[in-house]
Amino acid sequence: MNPLDKLEEKITDRSLTLGVIGLGYVGLPLSLTFLRKGVRVIGFDLDQTKIEALAQGKSYIKHIPADELAGYTTDGSFSATSDFSRLNEPDALLICVPTPLTRNREPDLQYIEATGRAIAEVLRLGQLVVLESTTYPGTTVEVLKPILERSGLEAGLDFALAFSPEREDPGNPNFGTADIPKVVGGIDPRCTDIAAALYAVAMKQVVPVSSTQTAELTKLLENIFRSVNIALVNELKVLCLTMGIDVWEVIRAASTKPFGYMPFYPGPGLGGHCIPIDPFYLTSKAREFDIPTRFIELAGEVNSNMPYFVVQRVMDALNEHGKSLKGAKILMLGVAYKKDVDDDRESPSYKLMEILQNKGARISYNDPHIPKLRPSRKYDFDLASTELSEGVLLAADCVLVATDHSSYNYDFILEHARLIVDTRNVFAGKNTGGKVFMA
Repeated sequence: MNPLDKLEEKITDRSLTLGVIGLGYVGLPLSLTFLRKGVRVIGFDLDQTKIEALAQGKSYIKHIPADELAGYTTDGSFSATSDFSRLNEPDALLICVPTPLTRNREPDLQYIEATGRAIAEVLRLGQLVVLESTTYPGTTVEVLKPILERSGLEAGLDFALAFSPEREDPGNPNFGTADIPKVVGGIDPRCTDIAAALYAVAMKQVVPVSSTQTAELTKLLENIFRSVNIALVNELKVLCLTMGIDVWEVIRAASTKPFGYMPFYPGPGLGGHCIPIDPFYLTSKAREFDIPTRFIELAGEVNSNMPYFVVQRVMDALNEHGKSLKGAKILMLGVAYKKDVDDDRESPSYKLMEILQNKGARISYNDPHIPKLRPSRKYDFDLASTELSEGVLLAADCVLVATDHSSYNYDFILEHARLIVDTRNVFAGKNTGGKVFMA
């Protein structure tokens, strides 16, 4: 029997074993989604602390239920390992590793390449490999495929290869992993069919497309669309503040139009692993074809400049209260990149903290979801979340609202803070007594 025919049989009768490489905000929810459909899953990650936590039935991601994971660990349907020599055990491998940018904002594919090399060392007949990491069109065929074929096996004949972009929205109660339509594109029609059949086991809707390149660009378009529109409202926010117009009121009014308009909201900058990074994957690839992407790059510039605008608003607010930024105590509310999550990847709060510290401010923060700041490739702040008490609020020269967590008691904050700079419009409609500055 053809090895790919055998793979299809295993998918059909759900006797396959699935391997998920990278157990972060994409890989762990994806593992859980397949576990719920009775598929055995082996998770792979280089971070031994994650492996140990999962072995103990613990979850390190807020919205992933630890009790449910522990149940799958106990019954043997889920296990996690840092031993990549076991990559030949699963019948299908889903690659969910980071795709960051270099310091020069060029695509950094080192994690995809390293994972590809690890798979190639043990790749066997009849396996399916799917890349989920967001990247530029052509990565699956031009980068990953040659690495995998160093194994001596041929993609499309001996093993199947496809791309399916991750579509996660941490903390969104309306759309879990299984609810979000799954776009799938293989290197050929057979590979597309096999990968689509796999995802159909766990996802409510699968959307096959004609190629891996189409699937890769689909993800980029989704996030570039958001980046450009967020840049638009961020630019309008700056203009509206200068003109004395409430941009939030403008957005609410425009949202009453039942067609042709979709609301986007301003903020202190872009956060999350996707929107601040993904557009640069496309602009980098476009340069190979001598095609300028001025619109996309301009949106990136506008959004990247927002933290500097916010800091200027902090300086203006302090000046009006007879205080300079140098030496001022700034209490930042929220370091997660969006409300009600424990995800701080690419959070604009870190850039705000860096700029403020460089200008001589004394920084503290509160975030109920992030008790201690974690070192990253860019930042290493040795800070822990401070208690949000009356005394702490009174001691701050300025309270900077960076993330609008639902758990914050904004009336309490307004009552006890001396000065507030609000980047999220959380004090709209309240009698602020002149102590709130919009940013």
